[in-house]
Amino acid sequence: MGGATMEPGAFERLSPSRFVSLVFPNPQPGHPYADSLRVAVLDSPLPTPVPPPCTAAMLVPPGREDDWIFSTAAGHLQLLLSSSSENRPLARLLLVGDVPSSSAKPYYRPQSDPDSDRLLRFQQCLLPLILALSPKAAFCDGLPEIPFLSFEDDVLRLTPVERLVGPAAGEMLVEDVELDRSPSAMPELRRRLRFKRMPNLVQSQVRLVLDSSSSNPGSFRPETGSLVQPYLKPMVAGLSLIAPEVGRQVRSGLMPRALCVGVGGGALLMSLRSSFGFDVVGIEADDVVLNVARQHFGLADDGFLKVGVGDGLVLIKYLSTLKTGQDLNSIHGVSDHNFVALLGDHSSGFDAVMVDLDSEDPGSGVYAPPLEFPERSILMDVRTILKDHGIVVVNVIPPCASFYKQMIDAFGKVFAELYEIDVGNGENYVLVASVSPIGIAASHTEDPFLNKLKEVVGDRYVGAVRRIC
Repeated sequence: MGGATMEPGAFERLSPSRFVSLVFPNPQPGHPYADSLRVAVLDSPLPTPVPPPCTAAMLVPPGREDDWIFSTAAGHLQLLLSSSSENRPLARLLLVGDVPSSSAKPYYRPQSDPDSDRLLRFQQCLLPLILALSPKAAFCDGLPEIPFLSFEDDVLRLTPVERLVGPAAGEMLVEDVELDRSPSAMPELRRRLRFKRMPNLVQSQVRLVLDSSSSNPGSFRPETGSLVQPYLKPMVAGLSLIAPEVGRQVRSGLMPRALCVGVGGGALLMSLRSSFGFDVVGIEADDVVLNVARQHFGLADDGFLKVGVGDGLVLIKYLSTLKTGQDLNSIHGVSDHNFVALLGDHSSGFDAVMVDLDSEDPGSGVYAPPLEFPERSILMDVRTILKDHGIVVVNVIPPCASFYKQMIDAFGKVFAELYEIDVGNGENYVLVASVSPIGIAASHTEDPFLNKLKEVVGDRYVGAVRRIC
């Protein structure tokens, strides 16, 4: 046994959030796993369930052992949480696979599925080890059944492009992937950004298309403003609620303005600028993420698309304080940010504030926005910096029903109306809150801006906007 050194009987007890990685000889060496196996053991951070606690095992797909989803405690935790259910919460999850290497390697999914009989024999060979690593309480009703869970995604090929470390986001990976779109479409090439602290969550992604301007045949470039991240089209569809007002501004020669809190790869900002003619300001907490967006995802600053580094919530407070004429010295942390050059003249307010921020604590699971965002003081500041017809559009990943209800209640107390778009992926919702009552004007079918929205995001999401408060 390699890796960590454990006291005898250490695994008999559950210890919340304990993560241990061990190395054992492979009881059935050869295809598809090497002579040595890495076995990672993670106990759930949640309270220990009523006995017997449920333990499960998962085989790491061969070739994916370097992927942070399987090689880190953060990725392991998300696998445990996503594999749990209300009726069967997992107390411990074991991952079994090859030993990760020191550097990420390209991955190619095998063209044929593994031999099911051979896989079953391998699982049976592992069973004594799995039982030995199960908590003692699991045996209270006799020998427990330990299910082998399967991991499936749509990645056919994965090529690491660059690994970087940012002061706020930490270690991150830019990767090119080929995704399975069968049976309805051909495989699709995308560029993605993932953070090591939350590797199961794709932070940003854009479609890759052939670069006709390149002298290198077969080279690809990011498709500017492509909205392939599942919740981005619904976020843009939220603008349909203010389509008549935005259309009037455009016809009078005024550019609509948007503040994007959270930049990532910049696809949303580029779409607002290039497809809809918005004057866009973006704020991102990590300068390395901004550099990645420019270098790898096609983000292009210009006079009407400006991005800066800073705390988005501090920027909102700064703008609100400017608009109400209060003392800027009262804002904690504002001295650390050079907002003046970034903002220009935005004293008239924004037509839309687009919020795409997720939690920074992987131990609490994946959720968005951060817990502090729905605080009344922050929502009041957001309302202050919006125009009278303005809206705030928020990507929401609720970890539980109570979180989502609290979000809805908080927005309902500050804004005139609240709308929802179900992204349809079982994970994301988009909330759209308006400063003033929308009325029926937003349904005007002849509005050019609304027609452009439908062209870019489709009728499906524009038609999915429904009032909930």
